Amino acid sequence: MTAHLTRRTLLGLVGAGTGAYLLSGCGDDGPSDPDGPQSINWWHIQNTEPMLPVWAAMAQTYRDTHPNVTIEVQPLENEAFKARLTTATQAGSPPDLFQSWGGGVLRQQVEAGLVKDLTDDVASLVGGLVPASLLPYTIDDRIYGIPFDLGMVGFWYNKDLLAAAGVTAPPTSWAGLVEAVGKLKAAGTVPIALAGKDKWPAHYYWAYLAMRIGGLGALQQAADDKNFDTPDFVAAGDRLKELVDLQPFQRGFLGAEYSSPDGQAATVGNGQAAMELMGQWAPSVQASSSTSKEGLGDKLGFFPFPTVDGGKGSATEAFGGGNGFSVGKDAPAATVDFLKFLLSADNQRTAAQTGAVLPTVTEAASAITDPNNKTVAENLAGATGFQLYLDQAYPPAVGQQVNDSVAELIAGTKTAAQIVKDITSVAKSQ
Repeated sequence: MTAHLTRRTLLGLVGAGTGAYLLSGCGDDGPSDPDGPQSINWWHIQNTEPMLPVWAAMAQTYRDTHPNVTIEVQPLENEAFKARLTTATQAGSPPDLFQSWGGGVLRQQVEAGLVKDLTDDVASLVGGLVPASLLPYTIDDRIYGIPFDLGMVGFWYNKDLLAAAGVTAPPTSWAGLVEAVGKLKAAGTVPIALAGKDKWPAHYYWAYLAMRIGGLGALQQAADDKNFDTPDFVAAGDRLKELVDLQPFQRGFLGAEYSSPDGQAATVGNGQAAMELMGQWAPSVQASSSTSKEGLGDKLGFFPFPTVDGGKGSATEAFGGGNGFSVGKDAPAATVDFLKFLLSADNQRTAAQTGAVLPTVTEAASAITDPNNKTVAENLAGATGFQLYLDQAYPPAVGQQVNDSVAELIAGTKTAAQIVKDITSVAKSQ
């Protein structure tokens, strides 16, 4: 997991996020309303500040103008959401509107007939969306989800800590990153924070290294061939092990979660580690998890994952994803209308102004005010290729094995050569 608001993830339950909001009413339908009372069950993972109250307010606004519609909003912590959704889908009863990252999980839901084909219903939206944002939600040329957020994974760093260690510029090569780790350790600073317990943050390293070494095509080829036992993937593991052997992570990282008070995001947000490899939601989670609830402010910077000398990949190939919503097979007609409402330019601007969302509606891009978010958006705009998180892009069992195997590599219980065999074995069984 990834993640990671996040893909994955704003992890951690905060205040009202543990409950459900029930917004209901009765009265005459507006001219565009479907006939009769309707109830929408909405599950999302934006269960912390800043997006938790934003979603609640948008649901209330929709209710005010559609009094025949009841919206039950259920904010869930990321892992709890995935567990509950698995139970619901196995029972054949998905929520009406629910968080989706697209990719392999969505494909399985499509093949099981659990989600609606939205292609015709959202045709008016498509032209106004960032093209890359729809890719994870497009299955066999049909659209089964709408993204409200798109971003990429990169290194978020404490400018002051790097400068104090003599790192005068963000590293652009893997060798430069390794050198920076050495300088930070020599200065008595924890170089990198990592949530080892959650596993998904660690898979970012292996995936990005595979992209930089083998090129973007290597990841798709592996999926097509169901074979990860190749020199490029082994090399990615070997490079990651070289980093692990430098002991760059905070004490107790193997048991650390992402957004707990002593987790990865808080460690960076409290100035206790110099860097973390994370998605576009990192600044907001650092802030909400930090003691000050403000994070690093203007001390925070961002740089793309560096290139690897001799590798086939380019620094302009991005790895990441976004957040979106899919519609359950039995959802009432008003659900699609509500989804369109959430994706209106005005609502996308509101979401962007929180700093937690990089909007997919191009008209709302001007609302991005955070300098780091602007940097992420600029990197995405110039991206020459894009790869969805591996634990979302691949079938769920393969994605889980990637997370488990990378965790084993980092813990030192498996080698780079062993984990690619384990991942391949699961891939071939699908």
